[in-house]
Amino acid sequence: MRLLFLGDVMGRTGRAAVAAHLPRLRAEWALDFVVVNGENASGGMGLTGAHAADLLAAGADCLTLGDHAFDQKDMLAYVETEPRVLRPLNFAKGAPGRGARMFDAPGGRKVLVAQVLGQVFMRRPFDDPFSAIDAALKSAPLGGLASAVIVDVHAEATSEKMALGHWCDGRASLVVGTHTHVPTADTQILAKGAAYQTDAGMCGDYDSVIGMDKLEPISRFVTGMSKNRFTPAEGEATLCGVFVETDDATGRARRVAPVRVGGRLASATPG
Repeated sequence: MRLLFLGDVMGRTGRAAVAAHLPRLRAEWALDFVVVNGENASGGMGLTGAHAADLLAAGADCLTLGDHAFDQKDMLAYVETEPRVLRPLNFAKGAPGRGARMFDAPGGRKVLVAQVLGQVFMRRPFDDPFSAIDAALKSAPLGGLASAVIVDVHAEATSEKMALGHWCDGRASLVVGTHTHVPTADTQILAKGAAYQTDAGMCGDYDSVIGMDKLEPISRFVTGMSKNRFTPAEGEATLCGVFVETDDATGRARRVAPVRVGGRLASATPG
């Protein structure tokens, strides 16, 4: 299978980049399944139902969220009616929606997508991500019920993301980090066949401070005081993520490459 994961969509410019590039990439790269992290797509904080519908219409098969899952209040109801939107498995008990789901893919194949939140350096203590993802992976073994498995690790600490990557190795096709908005240079295939990248980066304007207009973040660092609200930067966005090609028999990755299309970080892309 040919899979694409796109990192955190940041505001209007990130949504525009997905709409502009994803339909072409689906055709040119013959993609079988696309996952997009959309938790910052609406004003940089959360995701509205309308913006989720736009990302799905652009070609995403599944949207993942994160610690800002319900910053936009209409998502509380929307996530219950739209099964293609997933919130983290280990979010607050009783949270609406689901954290893992099996999706249909071309050729009768099945793709399991799951998301967990890290615990280290996060705003509030979430439930243990290791046990949460372990249960999800046991429910749909790779190469058995699932032709491919994609795990989104929404976390701050690189060490925690790496530990979860190795925890899932042999049971996932791709383990990829989100949340920090900066694409890492450690794209690899782990020992037991899972493609891995510590952070996919964001789909947003990189002439910014992790997607936000530069002036207010810099002012807060310099003065220690807030003057204005954070607002997403609105220059040309770079589409960032990870491309994976898997072995159909085992679900293990046989090729992986970082993706950077358009904007300031554009580079060579998978063929």
